[in-house]
Amino acid sequence: MAFHSLETDPVYINLQTEMVSMQRWVMENNKRIAIIFEGRDTAGKGGAIMRFVRFINPRGYRVVAKPKPTETEMGQWYFQRYIKELPDPGQIVFFDRSWYNRAVVEPVMGFCSKEQYREFLKQVVALEEMLINDGIILIKFWFSIDVDEQKSRLENRKVDPLKQWKLSTVDMQAQLKWHEFTKYKEAMFEKTGTSLSPWVVIKGNDRDKARLEAMRYVLNNIDYPEKGITKERLTPDPEIVNLQINN
Repeated sequence: MAFHSLETDPVYINLQTEMVSMQRWVMENNKRIAIIFEGRDTAGKGGAIMRFVRFINPRGYRVVAKPKPTETEMGQWYFQRYIKELPDPGQIVFFDRSWYNRAVVEPVMGFCSKEQYREFLKQVVALEEMLINDGIILIKFWFSIDVDEQKSRLENRKVDPLKQWKLSTVDMQAQLKWHEFTKYKEAMFEKTGTSLSPWVVIKGNDRDKARLEAMRYVLNNIDYPEKGITKERLTPDPEIVNLQINN
């Protein structure tokens, strides 16, 4: 399913119709939704967000993709620069990477100390519990791809002039540090996947299926009044979507 054909794909259009209905409920009732998109480099996080927002009202959502922290931010409480990006009433915020940089990318790449990493794991579960108890609907996606698929996508990123801007230092180390990323990812699932805030793992080798099933998961877990208006399946495919709950 190429991006230019989305407008004519009936499944996608049905899911987008549901998204429009869901967002209308969010805006009219001052709800707050934060959706985190995490995963290895090239896993499809940004592309998935683009599919989510294709037809919804731009006044009712924001996409947050934070650059590396400034010198001032590096002297602040780690979560501070993310807290200010949380959704306002009536808003959905899509995080293209999030505070979970400190759970995987930063320790793998040596961008934080072991103490900073341990402190993050101590604080993040309590923080998310506070956000949820305050009424924020928090969804945490991890888009999962295998090593060969990542290699193929990285090679494509190097030669495609429309994607070369995505290349980074982390990208160039992704294959070399594959097993180290895996170790920290699994530790993240174990320490921060809770019944209140589970990790939603999306098998992402097939980009289009991954994006559609991620949309289904969000729609299935939010009770907006017109839910199911299109008769489209909203229950995600268990072959593609599974939850990581370890504490």
